[in-house]
Amino acid sequence: MENFFFQMIIAATPLLLAAIGELVTERSGVLNLGVEGMMLMGAVSAFAVANSTGSSTLGIVAGAGAGLLMALIFCVIALSLLANQAATGLALTIFGIGASGLIGQGFVGVALEPLAKLSVPFLSDATMLGRILLGHDVMVYLALALAAGVAWFLYSTRGGLALRAVGDNHDSGHALGYNVIGIRYLATMFGGACAGLGGAYLSLAYTPMWAENMTAGRGWIALALVVFATWRPWRVVAGAYLFAAVTQLQFYGQDWGLPVASQFLAMAPYVATILALVIISRDVNLTKANAPACIGRPFRAER
Repeated sequence: MENFFFQMIIAATPLLLAAIGELVTERSGVLNLGVEGMMLMGAVSAFAVANSTGSSTLGIVAGAGAGLLMALIFCVIALSLLANQAATGLALTIFGIGASGLIGQGFVGVALEPLAKLSVPFLSDATMLGRILLGHDVMVYLALALAAGVAWFLYSTRGGLALRAVGDNHDSGHALGYNVIGIRYLATMFGGACAGLGGAYLSLAYTPMWAENMTAGRGWIALALVVFATWRPWRVVAGAYLFAAVTQLQFYGQDWGLPVASQFLAMAPYVATILALVIISRDVNLTKANAPACIGRPFRAER
């Protein structure tokens, strides 16, 4: 059981990184469905750079940069040229799947040393809680720090207030003098960088190797997590760990003697995603009270 919780924290990290970035993006009123593609590009870029330079740090930076670049492409098409955001995001995912496969074809079967684990003397091995919570790599704690930083930014700073105002009513935000497009560019690029970090974690730490389509739908789960969490950062954290626990059942369920077919356990995370969305959608008032009112709606400043 101890190992189950330890692995659950690891499995939650890429989901948390991608989902917390998408939360900021959607809070600004932008719907970017390209998370899966951005994660894949982040994964292959991080692996390629880390393998070529021998530096995991440069790999992490490259992963974030690749996700940010993909998000910038989305911004130009959807925010500046006013293309449909949902269609643009889907196209970005399709592009990311194809481009990552092309870039990574020379790295298939190559393995890397995983990210170094941090250790706290006397605490990491002293108790069961210490063994579960300590001894992870730096990106596990970076994801949690990022979630805390986003929560603080959104609800305790003027910048967060401006971002939420633009997401709730971009016309009023523009009237107040906010640069709606500029804010949305920054929020979307931040979300892309976080998705790239999530992909980088997959190829550098979770499974330190490159495999085509290695995200296995995690980008879509991250999108669902934002809705499941009703656009609240700490609920995203809880949701990421909950979904990660369901994911780990496919590895530990048979060992525990659960009378469930392994095929069902393998599809359990996706079934949980659908069930969570169904449950949330039944409470219309909760969704309306928390969802950014202008999400997915194009903005054109009146001249």
